[in-house]
Parts: sequence; structure tokens; C-alpha cells
Amino acid sequence: MSIFRLSVVTSFFFAVNIVATNAHASTKIIHAGELLAIPGEKPQQKQTIVIENGKIVSVSAGFLPITRFGEDAQLIDLSTRFVMPGLMDMHVHLQGELGPDNKKELVEMSDADIAMRSVHFANKTLMAGFTTVRDVGSQSEQMYALRNGVAKGWISGPRIIAGAGVTITGGHLDVDGMSPDLLTMKTPPTVCDGAIECRKKTRYAIKYGADLIKVASTGGVLSDTTTGTGQQMQDDELKAVVDTAHGLGRKVASHAHAAQGINAALRAGVDSIEHGSYTDDEGIKLFKETGAYLVPTLLAGHTVVRLAKNSDFMSAPIKSKAIRVGGDMLNNFTKAYKSGVNIAFGTDSGVSKHGINAQEAVLMYQAGMTPADILKSATVNAADLIDMNHSLGTIEPGKFADIIALDTSPLSDISALLDVDFVMKEGTVLKQQ
Repeated sequence: MSIFRLSVVTSFFFAVNIVATNAHASTKIIHAGELLAIPGEKPQQKQTIVIENGKIVSVSAGFLPITRFGEDAQLIDLSTRFVMPGLMDMHVHLQGELGPDNKKELVEMSDADIAMRSVHFANKTLMAGFTTVRDVGSQSEQMYALRNGVAKGWISGPRIIAGAGVTITGGHLDVDGMSPDLLTMKTPPTVCDGAIECRKKTRYAIKYGADLIKVASTGGVLSDTTTGTGQQMQDDELKAVVDTAHGLGRKVASHAHAAQGINAALRAGVDSIEHGSYTDDEGIKLFKETGAYLVPTLLAGHTVVRLAKNSDFMSAPIKSKAIRVGGDMLNNFTKAYKSGVNIAFGTDSGVSKHGINAQEAVLMYQAGMTPADILKSATVNAADLIDMNHSLGTIEPGKFADIIALDTSPLSDISALLDVDFVMKEGTVLKQQ
């Protein structure tokens, strides 16, 4: 490379770095017309939020004049908007979407293609107001690269907590419904049988970068097999995974539909139950004893029922399970919520389309959950589930400036979440309409 070209390149990156640094370091002042700083509490009118270096410095009553904050301060006028913390989705799959071409994509798309598509889906999720997500099952290497790329500011996307699945041979999260040679090629490296092997596979997943472990304690709706949705991973296998993950500082999420599998996972000490479709009285008791969260994914149930009834790409086993399980989820969620189970917002996006995550909130409302509790589930509770309540979930001094704004208060109309007009993540404005 010539000295001239090196100089130009160096100058370019130096200039970009200065611009990025100045944009991030400048003081930003938000005038919030109605501010829900702490979901679960009452919103306040006419508030000023001061942000520096991506974090909230102060929240004050009234619209403070920008002249107080120096010549470089930037005013963001949200004085006619409802302002709240960024939303969080605790169950997504950013690498794909359910549809008729899924099996074709499995053999035609390269790992690089899948990674690039996940960038697209991540950005759609962020633009919908979801500034943090848990991806609970994707091709690990590509998902860890996406997580790291977002964290380093290389690409735009929500903050990602990336999980790896641990499952039994032939269980949900293993591959099925294809020829034997493809089964051999596509079998995940974290399939295990027996407590000792499951302990080893959990360590393997964490070694290679998993932020959390997902176990499949029951069968799944979208497994192309007639093995049902009952308990599949045995009690000793579940306990081995949970104890090993916890010992290495990782939480465990359990995919679970049938009551027996839900209860076995809760007794093993999992931190969350994903779906929880047939939570019974014993399960509710165990939820409350352990403090585990239910991540309901009502949108996934709604989606698979609709697709099973109105499309022809699902196999007969999947259609049967989709109609039965998806149709039962809403009532069982209502019972769990009214019984005081901890709820964290999660959609299973990837089953549903990415970017429509807030439709989960509409379904939760239809199931009897109050708007205040829905917003808390997608902020305060979600932050607690991922052990980030010290930095996320509310608009308070010292926390990351993850902030969204809407034209209408979702406390009066939960469907307002479907149209987020303003998105800020760590002090950077990414969407403003």
C-alpha cells in the first residue's frame, strides 16, 4: 500500500472515529411529555432526561432549558409523546422465519447466508422498539458473531443474550424429518443422552460462547415427528444440565409444553419455562416456590394455529400438534398470570414474523393481563431474568439509555406498542419519526 493511500485510509478512520466519539459523548436532553420511567409505577408528566456517554445521568420534573447543559447539548423533543424504557423479548430465533421453504433453505443456504439474514431480522426487531433480546436457539457460531458484532457497534441490532440448546437424541431441538445422511450432517453438537453426557454437552456449549442454556424438557410442536409434546429429557438429565450451567454462571431456560415436563424442569431448578402451555396447579406452586419466570410465547401459538388451518406446508404431525397446543395456550396462561406467576415477555419470533413482536402484548391483554403488567414483563421483569436490572429495564440514573417513544400511551391502548416512533439504544437515536 502506498504512503499516500495509507495516509488517506488512516485519515478516514481517524475522522470516522472522531465523529462517532463526538456523537456518542455529546449530552442529549429528552423532553418527555409522559414518562413511564419505572414500569409498574405511575407515569409522570413533562420530564427531562439527561443522557451522557450512552447512560442516563438524571431524570427531572419539568422541561429544563437546554442552555443549562452547554453549547454541545442536543435536544430531542418528545414533549408530545409517551416515553418508556426499550422493550425486551426473552424468546427469539433471529436466524429464520417459519414458512414453506424452511427445508429447502436448510440445504441451500450457507452459514454466511444465514448470518446475513440474521442481521436483517435483528434490525427489524430493533426498529420495532426491542432493544434487548434472548436468542434461545440458533446456529451458535453465527449467532455469537451477531451478538458480538452488535456489542462492538459493527452492525445495528438489539443487545443479544445468545443461548445454546441441549437436548436428547430425537428430542425437540434435535433434527428430524429428513434423510438419514442429512440427519447425520445436521445433528447439533449438543445432543446428549444420560446425565454424564448432558453435563459434558452443557460445558461444551458454554466453552464455545453460550450466554445461557436452553433445554428441551418436552417435545415440540414444530418437530416433524409423532413423538408428542410430553416429557422427553429425564429428571436426572435435567438436573445435570441445570447444576452444571449454574456452576458455570449460566442460567437455564426450558422449552416445555406438557405439565410433567414443566414440573420436572422447575424441580431441577431452571430459571425460566418457555411456552408453559399446560401449566397445572403443581406447576404454579413450583413457579412461585422457585421464583422462575414463565415466558409465554402466545404469539407463537397464535401463529401456528393460523398456519395449520390456512396453509398446506406443515406435515400432518405438526398440524395436529399446532392446533391442539396453540389453541390451549391462552387459557393456561391466564390461569398462571392470575395465580401470581412471574411473567417475562417473549414471543418465539422466528415462528412468527420478526418485527411484529409487540403483537404478543395484544394477546397477553386478551388473556386478561393488565397493560401495566405487560409493560413490566417486557422491561423490569425481563431485565431481572437476564440479571441486567442494574443497567436495563427502567429509565433511571446510571442505566443504559435504551428508550422508546410512542404517540399513544400503551397503558390506555396496548396496541400502541405496534407502532413505535422513536428508538434509542445506549444513547444513540436509531429511529425518529
